[in-house]
Amino acid sequence: MIHLVNLSKHLGNFTLSNVNLTVQENEYFIILGPTGAGKTVLLETIAGMHQPDSGEIWINGHNITHQYPEERNIGFVYQDYLLFPHLKVKDNILFGLKIRKVPPHTMQRALEQMVALLKIEHLLDRFPGTLSGGEQQRVALARALITSPRVLLLDEPLSALDPPTREEFQNDLKRIHQYAKTTTLHITHDFDEALVLADRIGIIYNGQLEQIGRPLDLFYKPRSQEIARFVGMENIYPAVVRQYGQDKYVDLGSLRWRVISDLEGEVQVAIRPEDIILAREDFSSSAQNRMRGVISAISPRGGMVKVTLDVGLPLVALVTAQAHEELQLELGQELWAIFKTTAVHVFK
Repeated sequence: MIHLVNLSKHLGNFTLSNVNLTVQENEYFIILGPTGAGKTVLLETIAGMHQPDSGEIWINGHNITHQYPEERNIGFVYQDYLLFPHLKVKDNILFGLKIRKVPPHTMQRALEQMVALLKIEHLLDRFPGTLSGGEQQRVALARALITSPRVLLLDEPLSALDPPTREEFQNDLKRIHQYAKTTTLHITHDFDEALVLADRIGIIYNGQLEQIGRPLDLFYKPRSQEIARFVGMENIYPAVVRQYGQDKYVDLGSLRWRVISDLEGEVQVAIRPEDIILAREDFSSSAQNRMRGVISAISPRGGMVKVTLDVGLPLVALVTAQAHEELQLELGQELWAIFKTTAVHVFK
């Protein structure tokens, strides 16, 4: 288990500020944030590469704040792997065990188990410079895990990989975590990656941990405009919550949408593009928010199509390529935009 208490670190113009976090034993926890948010500084401080200015770091009930890095029994996999170029793969993997003077027969048994788990038996006699990015990442992970660390720290482990290799290694990370059950703290800027891998996610901005929760909680219930944008909510607007009889609405000037919220007064509202239904004609449904608009932009996005409607403000919807064909979408076309009250997320 990792327990951080008011952890702070100032480096140059950057400050990691009062981070409080508990990662449960065997949990796969992801710190998610944009470049420069403090993800790597946090990881390196936990690993002992930076001494915190204040606060404490606890691992499995032990205060390790002032321990040397080599005393912490933490596995660290760097974004750029940092394999020893002059050592073969086998010796890279065994490096930590040799330093600990582990008996040769124990090392051999651990090596056999680890290379089988990572599926890298065929790489043992090669040098790092001859390996692909995915192969180097597997070797780096084997080197980190073979010492049976109390905690595994992963610094953007997928960012340097091409898409097919990234997906394969992502699946490997899930499989290996299920097998090794090592408490894991993984940092990334990729929300899709976090959705697939994490038990829980913490979102960091400007050195502060802003929100912690299950992946879908953050996906659908962001606490701020910054987090909403980061998790893919393109439709974000200032509004005012008003009560009309038993119902609550948000007033956006020329528009009024029904919502479910406990908030009052000035707020921000957000709608995920995929939660908006586009139709040529209005139709009967349980969705209570509906309005007409004119298409102002159409752009492909992978297997989807992004459609921007002018409904008095720009409203972005995401439809399948098939829906795009069936609706025969074109610029200037009038459409209905329809969405449920639960699709409107309200926050301060």
